[in-house]
Amino acid sequence: VATDEGILHASGSGVPPATKDYCIIYNSKWVSLPESLDNATYRALENLTSTVLCSSSEVPSGLMKDKAVVVMRGNCTFLEKARIAQSLGAKMLLIASKSRLSPISDNKTDFEDVTLPIVLIRYNDIVDMQRTLGNEVNVTLYSPPLPEFDYSMVVIFLIAVFTVALGGYWSGVAELENLKAIASPGERETRRKKEENVTFTPVTVILFVVICCVMLVLLYFFYKWLVYVIISVFCLASAMSLYNCLAALVGQIPFGQCRVTCCNKTIEVRLIFLAAFCVAAAVVWAVFRNEDRWAWILQDILGVAFCLNFIKTLKMPNFKSCVILLGLLLLYDVFFVFITPFITKNGASIMVEVAAGPFGNSEKLPVVIRVPRLEHSASTLCDLPFSLLGFGDIIVPGLLVAYCRRFDVQTSSSSVYYISCTIAYAVGMVLTFVVLALMKMGQPALLYLVPCTLITSSLVAWRRKEMKKFWKGSNYQVGWMP
Repeated sequence: VATDEGILHASGSGVPPATKDYCIIYNSKWVSLPESLDNATYRALENLTSTVLCSSSEVPSGLMKDKAVVVMRGNCTFLEKARIAQSLGAKMLLIASKSRLSPISDNKTDFEDVTLPIVLIRYNDIVDMQRTLGNEVNVTLYSPPLPEFDYSMVVIFLIAVFTVALGGYWSGVAELENLKAIASPGERETRRKKEENVTFTPVTVILFVVICCVMLVLLYFFYKWLVYVIISVFCLASAMSLYNCLAALVGQIPFGQCRVTCCNKTIEVRLIFLAAFCVAAAVVWAVFRNEDRWAWILQDILGVAFCLNFIKTLKMPNFKSCVILLGLLLLYDVFFVFITPFITKNGASIMVEVAAGPFGNSEKLPVVIRVPRLEHSASTLCDLPFSLLGFGDIIVPGLLVAYCRRFDVQTSSSSVYYISCTIAYAVGMVLTFVVLALMKMGQPALLYLVPCTLITSSLVAWRRKEMKKFWKGSNYQVGWMP
């Protein structure tokens, strides 16, 4: 079924005339709509939603002459309605539907004489059209091509680069505090008690990738149950991450430090309110997560906090572990996107199926940064399409950027590794978007981010003659590994 989205442009009778656009669905094999309003022909709209037009006797003779007619969806087929409308002189047929807009399909073989445009429109849009523009409305149809580039990609780019850069910088700040604690034996034990970092070794890297593979396959087969487990875990982890991020900022404020004592422990009152705020934010998102018009903002805030906390908390001990992690996850990404279509029964990749929700599941995994497409098009009227970037495409290269920042701190190298790796990440993101626009299909971002960041970091280390030290990690880092 060749189903396309288009736009119905409606114009009122006022001076100047008020206009409004509405979503339509049409079959591109039946009719070809102009790409712009420049070549569009306007028709007066005749509202006949009181009938389903399954018989020519349902409407008075001459009422449809040279008009755009809107009727209700009914028992007869689209083409049967169209033949009746065409025989009565109509030039355009709009079929109003109270249910969700679905593809227009029918057997055209017996209706070759039907030539007028047939489109499906929401009944609520017809009601809104009359309420907004009045009873005398002129309409036309067109179907603009999808824009090659959407500004939502710029927003995604800024969010990703900001998160990676800030996460790496935060990790470097924590590393500097560790170095200061080493120099002061009295602070060393206190610092170690406060330290919440987890260090990845090559063995734990491999185990982590295996767990990712198993989890993705389980989600593919048991999505409708496990999706709620992932949503619950995201709420808990994002609330904790948001608290850790904001607590680091609140700790820099020199006032409001009053404390309360409970169970032989003292805690600042402002941190109690902060914890309540973070939990409330996660709960609000969980309740309203399917409100596409605004819930994406809250999901992105929680997602950025989650990525920042993950990058800061999870420490790579050396470049060797970074290469293993990024290399294995690159293979994981490519396999589940490009190879699995040859294995699955429906020919779709496991990664794409899980990201979209298998079998049309309305619940989506909250593991992506989402930004609605900003360019005006038929898609933005018919639905609210989003540009997406997975958390993994931020966290995985972010761990390398964080290692580069800590290595800069340990070797006093003036942030050269950190800055160059962050720039390489930005270049990789741009390359991803370019390929996405050219190929017009989703891309595994790690395919471009991993080579850019690994090669750049290696070149900087080789140029500075520090590859051996960069590969194995500093003595400080190795000495503190658990």
